[in-house]
Amino acid sequence: MPPFALNILDQSPIPEGSTAGEALRNSIDLARLADQLGYRRYWLAEHHGTSGLACASPEAIIGPVAAATSHIRVGSGGIMLPHYSPLKVAETFSMLSGLFPGRIDLGIGRAPGTSAAVAFALQRDRRQPAPDDFHDQLQELMGYFDGRPSPAGPLRQIPSQRFASPECALLGSSMQSAIWAAELGLPYVFADFINPQGAPMAAYYRENFVPSPSLEAPRTGVAVWALCAETDREALRLSASFRMMMLMLYRGRPIPVPPVDRAEKFLELEGLPLDQLPAGRRIITGAPAAVREAIEAVAAEYGAGEVFVVNIMHDHAARRRSYELIAQAFNQTRPADP
Repeated sequence: MPPFALNILDQSPIPEGSTAGEALRNSIDLARLADQLGYRRYWLAEHHGTSGLACASPEAIIGPVAAATSHIRVGSGGIMLPHYSPLKVAETFSMLSGLFPGRIDLGIGRAPGTSAAVAFALQRDRRQPAPDDFHDQLQELMGYFDGRPSPAGPLRQIPSQRFASPECALLGSSMQSAIWAAELGLPYVFADFINPQGAPMAAYYRENFVPSPSLEAPRTGVAVWALCAETDREALRLSASFRMMMLMLYRGRPIPVPPVDRAEKFLELEGLPLDQLPAGRRIITGAPAAVREAIEAVAAEYGAGEVFVVNIMHDHAARRRSYELIAQAFNQTRPADP
């Protein structure tokens, strides 16, 4: 067994030639497999206005995923709080916790998860730019779960009075998120797959952590991009789909996940080795032993007690196999039922 909890962060990729509905059903299928393999958490990401990722509302699929599984914790990775009312988020995740006691996580993010134009379209009041009040939103949201008064005034019933609360965590890829997670005493998950320079931020979080009613000591997680196949060469080849997808996104031309053969031909024209594209991203690929070694190194770098593995592939069967091989590499099995 690994010295850290092994989890999955699913971005619900849409393969070229497939539909968003099929991508979401793939997420449910992958969650069933993760449950069988002993992964501890299955988090679903939030993205808006993209042709390559299907999940715009993690709260809409968390219930179906939890219903399709038996043991794994299911949650958001994350809910992009600036788009929403803290009370509505608290009510939604309290309901989910009531339906699936002890299995629901609320991962919270600050990023828009989309373009500026789509973020504006998500605003209810468009007469002026949305305020940058994430810290206030986050405090209000946590208050609904620990019983503090609402800034909106006395509320006859708050979510924590009706249902059990979800387990909350703050996600981030910058120093600001580390500061707030430490200040509010929340678990912290750093998105290394977005910014591979986050180890100092995770260290700041641990060193400045303030205990809270829900967490006595810091709990650090890291989300890392990793793809596993039978051989190093095959894993690198399968990663071409994601590499092309990201390059096109950087160039303002978002696409569904392309087939491997087409992605390889496209990337050959870039004039750089495949493993150097795109620049600035840590993309782990390899056979099981190599992937395990690389994931362990990232976990050690961050002092992480949990690792969320994220990847994007065109072929769903190959993606399933990747998570099987990673679980096997760590000798991971689900504990037997009591």
